[in-house]
Amino acid sequence: MHVETDPRRLTTEARPSMIRITKTTDYGIVLLTHLAEDPGTRYNAPDLAHETQLPQPMVSKILKLLAREGLLESHRGVNGGYALARPPRQITVSEIIAALEGPIAITECIDDTPGECSQEAVCPLRSNWQLINNAIRGALDGLRLSDMARPLPPPRAEERLVTLGGAARADH
Repeated sequence: MHVETDPRRLTTEARPSMIRITKTTDYGIVLLTHLAEDPGTRYNAPDLAHETQLPQPMVSKILKLLAREGLLESHRGVNGGYALARPPRQITVSEIIAALEGPIAITECIDDTPGECSQEAVCPLRSNWQLINNAIRGALDGLRLSDMARPLPPPRAEERLVTLGGAARADH
């Protein structure tokens, strides 16, 4: 059986429709948001898993990664657990993603490491991809954990606006 591998020939149903973060990062943001609701409290992994309804082994793994990257403090002992290393307003979504997934890069050529992309020498779009990546990173840098701890209500249909090149239009 032949499976189409040329991305130019794949139908839109066969291609992903959006940029996605991993489940680990999604869960990490859920956990940190939970901690941000009461930043002075220490939580252990089983309690956080129970309160967030996430799998305990995954919660333990994520908490260790976030502590290693300096977003959480790990305390041992009877009153031990994990707590935010900084106030929620001082932690950006960009930092969380980078801690759990590595540097934010929409394509391989975003990295300044020469030779990462086989098309680097002939690609005229590298600076354009860097512009897009910088816009995404800027948006994520501007979003704080404290913002995530107070979710917004879903927008009404007439409020959904898409900004295109500085001009807003209704998204229908």
